[in-house]
Amino acid sequence: MYIYLHGFASGPGSTKARYIRERFASIGIELQVPDLNRDDFTHLTISRQIAQVVDLFPTDGSPITLIGSSLGGWISTIIAQDYVHVEKLILLAPAFDFPYHWLPKIGEKALNSWQSTGYLPIYHHAVKSLLPLHYDFLVDTRKYPLSAIDRVLPTLIIHGIHDDVIPISASHDFAKGREWVELLEWDSDHQLTDLSEQIWQEICRFCRVQLEIT
Repeated sequence: MYIYLHGFASGPGSTKARYIRERFASIGIELQVPDLNRDDFTHLTISRQIAQVVDLFPTDGSPITLIGSSLGGWISTIIAQDYVHVEKLILLAPAFDFPYHWLPKIGEKALNSWQSTGYLPIYHHAVKSLLPLHYDFLVDTRKYPLSAIDRVLPTLIIHGIHDDVIPISASHDFAKGREWVELLEWDSDHQLTDLSEQIWQEICRFCRVQLEIT
């Protein structure tokens, strides 16, 4: 089973999600792409997204490959820590330690306002408008320290060297000391959409799936 997790303030209709789902369909494989917003972006939390994804897992313990983009990459890593039938991870510009990299971009004034009012307006790319996000999102992220991730399983990371959202150093730090992690550094930005075909080729190589139906 293959599941794709989209990024923060994004959705299942994102460019990467649609492209990868279509390529999987072309070889006769269904890619599950859940909408992690669940029609309630305002009350989004990491915990809620984890529970939503786990609900998709087959009850027979069949092997699962998670493909996560940005925040979806971090969530995929958290899930794989505790669910052993996740057998492979493919992480596209994973947002490791997301709050650490994101909060400085918000600024102290906006952060204080978020804490005092309970809500922060976020531009949501799927709906193309500002949506309020509750402060519980930030509180919940603290339950999942990256240092707790130590499960050994095949992991492929693809990260752009020009990423100004989540610096490639975040993936360097994660891969360091984790010999089971393969890190590919590409000449691209956070979106990686200019290298969609190359991403697909790497997915096929890593998952050992055929490029064409025979």
